[in-house]
Amino acid sequence: MAKVYRGTGRRKASVAQVKMTAGTGKITVNGRDVRDFFPYETLVMDLKQPLVATNNENTFDIEVKVTGGGSSGQTGAIRLGIARALLQYDASNEDNDDSYRKILKRAGFITRDSRVKERKKPGLKAARRAPQFSKR
Repeated sequence: MAKVYRGTGRRKASVAQVKMTAGTGKITVNGRDVRDFFPYETLVMDLKQPLVATNNENTFDIEVKVTGGGSSGQTGAIRLGIARALLQYDASNEDNDDSYRKILKRAGFITRDSRVKERKKPGLKAARRAPQFSKR
């Protein structure tokens, strides 16, 4: 049986569980093809960035389970999950200059983007937006 590499990615309200196995470059998200699941090609390009940076576009088959959030957050979560799975795959090569860790870190794919929506406060229309002031 082929070795399975796993990575978990999170972004905004989304959580993605990525399973990576040796294959031909097929990406499945929640049982559907990635191009069927995400409405825009830019989202698909965004989640493939770690694979492109490490020249592994056609090396692995990737199966993803993603929940929560919208399409943009889910894409970011999948991208982080793929990057973490690639690090697991390349764990023995970490000290070299051509290691995946150095490539992915330089591109900014290892860092978890912690920005989330700020909560709405009482008396305001949104997180910081106050109601319009009326003099009379």
